Amino acid sequence: MADFLFAPHNPVTVPIARGGLFAVRRVYCVGRNYAEHIIEMGNDTRDPPFFFAKPADAVVVGGAAIPYPSQTADFHHEVELVVAIGEDGSDITVENALSHVYGYAVGLDMTRRDLQALAKKAGRPWEMAKAFDFSAPIGSIEPASSIGHPEKGAITLSVNGTERQRGDLADQIWSVSETIAHLSQFVALKAGDLIMTGTPAGVAAVARGDVLEGAIAGVGTVRTSIL
Repeated sequence: MADFLFAPHNPVTVPIARGGLFAVRRVYCVGRNYAEHIIEMGNDTRDPPFFFAKPADAVVVGGAAIPYPSQTADFHHEVELVVAIGEDGSDITVENALSHVYGYAVGLDMTRRDLQALAKKAGRPWEMAKAFDFSAPIGSIEPASSIGHPEKGAITLSVNGTERQRGDLADQIWSVSETIAHLSQFVALKAGDLIMTGTPAGVAAVARGDVLEGAIAGVGTVRTSIL
């Protein structure tokens, strides 16, 4: 057995609603997948999907609180449908894409918006705006075998009980099938991958002490608070 320099890190897992744990490999995120959000961010709705990533250990589960991150004064919420991949594949067709899905969850793509704006302006990577510690709270995963493959349904986010974001999964520009097919042209998807599929309009700043509650009809909820 290999003699490790230090103990390997524990695997990152997300609870499955019907029991068990989903071991996370990678977290991919789709940028700009709801027209109203694209417009509010000043971008073109005709652009094809693009992707960025978060590290697996950015995932936060169980409703745990997250710290207000350093180096930002504009910390934003983005509620999203999360797709849990359960079968490996590359160059997946749109028609076969859903067979690679294990299930779905609700997640938050937390964003240092001021750092993102600076990165965009300078043509630099987004990692420090998107891929920081505790930036991906996720609720429990509902297996597709139990809930099917949701194509419509309200997606909402409330802060301290006041609704801030509301959309419908039917408003996604790129469907889950199309997103999987497109992403699999660039990387080999593996069981354990998560795909965050974009956020509707209404993103806004949060502050210490705020309580965030996201929900997607027929899928579930996610909850966290800001320390």
